[in-house]
Amino acid sequence: MTPRGMEPAMTLLPRLLTLLLALALVAGCASRAPVSEEERIEGQWQAQAERLAELDTWVLIGKVGLRTPEESTSANLDWSQHPHYYRLLISGPFGSGRSTLEGREGRVSLSTAEGRFEAETPEALMAQQLGWSLPVAALSDWIRGLPAEDTPHRLEKDALGFPSRLEQDGWEITYRDWTRVADLWLPRRLMMTYDDLRVTLVVTDWRPVLDG
Repeated sequence: MTPRGMEPAMTLLPRLLTLLLALALVAGCASRAPVSEEERIEGQWQAQAERLAELDTWVLIGKVGLRTPEESTSANLDWSQHPHYYRLLISGPFGSGRSTLEGREGRVSLSTAEGRFEAETPEALMAQQLGWSLPVAALSDWIRGLPAEDTPHRLEKDALGFPSRLEQDGWEITYRDWTRVADLWLPRRLMMTYDDLRVTLVVTDWRPVLDG
């Protein structure tokens, strides 16, 4: 089973991938080596809960892959997130060049080789361009290892108290690896699945901006 409208939308994979990973309402640089798994200890996740909830500004660089029963593809990701603005750059072997998605309060725009498209919300833009929608507003929470607010969820944790599996809005998010940046543990590798749609995100550079 696939999300409504998946079959006719498969020719729009580049646009889908852009919207899926950035409507949350994201270059070249040196990557930070992840801290080894052995350095995580019990209690660290709970200790950073307040700082993590307050994190609303970051630059995230990585690679993202999308797989369906019919096709698989990947791209480079550059996500800049701010309290009232975000920008996502997607580039890679899609055959359609670079896609840029930008969002401010009340307005979202998507620029591709096919033109520029606008809507009032990320969900509206997906419905406009793809004919169906996803819970894209939750992504800025899921990428921090947090469930989105206002909708039911089920969260499982590992032996150290870190999130291992999150179910929300029909999606399953599995956290596979972690890295520590600025004394904050953040997901380095996660997988998101919805029926037979699978999206994998590997972060090569986390740059959180923390007050104080």
